[in-house]
Amino acid sequence: MTRLDPRSPLVLDTKEVGRRPGSMTELVREVEAPAEFGTEVLRVAEGEPLAVDVRLESVVEGVLVTGSVRGTATGACVRCLDPISHDVSGRFQELFAYADRNAHHQEVGDEEAAEEYLVEDGLIDLEAVLRDSVVPALPFQPVCRPDCPGLCSECGMHLAEDPDHAHDVIDPRWAALTDLASEPSTTQISDRT
Repeated sequence: MTRLDPRSPLVLDTKEVGRRPGSMTELVREVEAPAEFGTEVLRVAEGEPLAVDVRLESVVEGVLVTGSVRGTATGACVRCLDPISHDVSGRFQELFAYADRNAHHQEVGDEEAAEEYLVEDGLIDLEAVLRDSVVPALPFQPVCRPDCPGLCSECGMHLAEDPDHAHDVIDPRWAALTDLASEPSTTQISDRT
């Protein structure tokens, strides 16, 4: 297991709240977005600012972390492929369990103990919590505007630039007849008298 880096802006030190239940502290900070913070279509670019407001509260089992995150995701409209930006936000509340409490829960067979966030050497890492609160809130198919007509499926032209844009599409099963109609006739009818 790797140790948490206390210099990372997403790693918080819990020493201010200690282990006395009821003690609390609040933090407001701007952090850089970690890598792959989003989906293939829409994401907060690595290094872009995220505004994080956090309240750390000591409870018997660990540190209860409540807060919010805000940022701007960028990507491409799924209809016309134009660049877009989308304000994102998320709220979260997670318990970071003390290692000794977590070990006890695992000993007594608590299946959820394996999935708990942990306080490691007095530090907590917010990256997974922030990712879990923002990424599911991103639109699955982001568009530049709700009525975006997209691109022409034949030539790729932006349909917003020419709403009357159209192509004469001939059913391929009839295309051979079109070729016959356009060829000059070479058959001559002879005159028999």
